[in-house]
Amino acid sequence: MTRAILLMALLAAAGCGGSSSTSASSLPATSVGVFTTTDLTVGSGATAAAGSRVVTTYAGWLYDTGKPNGKGNQFDPGPGPLTFTIGSGSLVRGFEQGVIGMKVGGQRRVIIPPDLAYGSGTPDPTRIPPNATLVFEITLTSVS
Repeated sequence: MTRAILLMALLAAAGCGGSSSTSASSLPATSVGVFTTTDLTVGSGATAAAGSRVVTTYAGWLYDTGKPNGKGNQFDPGPGPLTFTIGSGSLVRGFEQGVIGMKVGGQRRVIIPPDLAYGSGTPDPTRIPPNATLVFEITLTSVS
């Protein structure tokens, strides 16, 4: 009985915390639709929080469980720096959520399910199909 309680406590403690450290390449096909962040490089500068104005660079892919790191067809090579305020609603919610907690100089892979991306109404269905799960690799370059 004591071992069972200890095991439950350890499992509960392991589930606490912020970002997931699961790599997209290890996610089973059933994980499509789960918001996931993976820090590729932890930065050392200022930390992004809700309300912060941030500058990022990024690239985006369609999520594909059969590809390394889940990166299928690339739909956006990242046109250059992207400046936005976290929580302003100017981007898909999952992108904004994925930046929260990053430190300047950090790089993060974010898997965004359709309900936090474009859902059934995509801006360009020739590049992003309806109800697509997306993968972004984001580098945080500035926080103010």
